[in-house]
Amino acid sequence: MGKGDKKTRKGKIVKGSYGVTRPHKKKNKEAAVQNEGKETKKKKK
Repeated sequence: MGKGDKKTRKGKIVKGSYGVTRPHKKKNKEAAVQNEGKETKKKKK
């Protein structure tokens, strides 16, 4: 249960692999779409 164990999070970090215990970060598409909309709706002075 440490750095050599492939099934634990710490072991996956050391090995550089991903799986159920260490999933990839998901990109939030909704936040990106909302931010783009706010930038285009700026008021002109």
